[in-house]
Amino acid sequence: MASLKDLRNRIASVKATQKITKAMQMVAAAKLRRAQEAAEAARPYATRMDNVLANLAAGMAGRDDAPKLLAGTGNDLVHLVIVATADRGLCGGFNSSISRLAREHIYKLQRDGKTVKIVTVGRKGRDALKRLFGDKIVKSYEFTGIRSIGFAQAEEIAQAVLGMFEAGEFDVATIFFSKFVNVVTQVPTAQQLIPASVPAAGQGGVDLGGAVYDYEPDEAEILKDLLPRNLAVQIFKALLENVAGEFGAKMSAMDNATRNAGEMIKKLQITYNRSRQAMITKELIEIISGAEAL
Repeated sequence: MASLKDLRNRIASVKATQKITKAMQMVAAAKLRRAQEAAEAARPYATRMDNVLANLAAGMAGRDDAPKLLAGTGNDLVHLVIVATADRGLCGGFNSSISRLAREHIYKLQRDGKTVKIVTVGRKGRDALKRLFGDKIVKSYEFTGIRSIGFAQAEEIAQAVLGMFEAGEFDVATIFFSKFVNVVTQVPTAQQLIPASVPAAGQGGVDLGGAVYDYEPDEAEILKDLLPRNLAVQIFKALLENVAGEFGAKMSAMDNATRNAGEMIKKLQITYNRSRQAMITKELIEIISGAEAL
């Protein structure tokens, strides 16, 4: 049985931990609002970009000069998997859920005889996949020194992915991230980036109502400029969703940790009181027994 000194030390240690988790919860709550606003503000732009691409892609159907970013290379032998997670932990199952979804996708591709290459965004995703797929990781990005994720970071990743695609290093690219729903819900999501996944008519694309549009320059020229920009926009949206999801998950995880620490303190305090009472009772019995012996 632990001594009273050990119990006091344990209670003090848990109280110190509780203060830390409470502080981390408050910091995450303060950052969550800005991150959530940024993620929600990016969604309409990314959606409208998809709609524009859908309308332009409709005019390119069946044409031989369709951009490869839209039509693809004609093969799907080599897949690039972009796994976007957080750089830090202490946010519950946020990082592990993204990594698990990506891992299942990689296993499925390997069973189908596909070649897989991996780009990790965030230290936790790299660490989770390095043990199983270390030889398949071709690029890694970390933003630990950056205060807030901006479009520059998404564009850096997009340019690297475009360079790999133009060099013929892969045929299909898919990004894995966590879509922010609310503080307690983040949904691991996979989104195909190359070839560009555009909504079909009636599935999110703009209904033209039978109208026919002429583009100047033509659709191919517009898509040539718009598709690389859309790649950066979609990656930026995924990064913003991740940031909001990370803070939401961290806020929930630290709240649970604070509650658990409180319950542990109560149990330790009860144990301490019982041990102290038992020791006092034992001393009283010894005193009474000694007095009776006299």
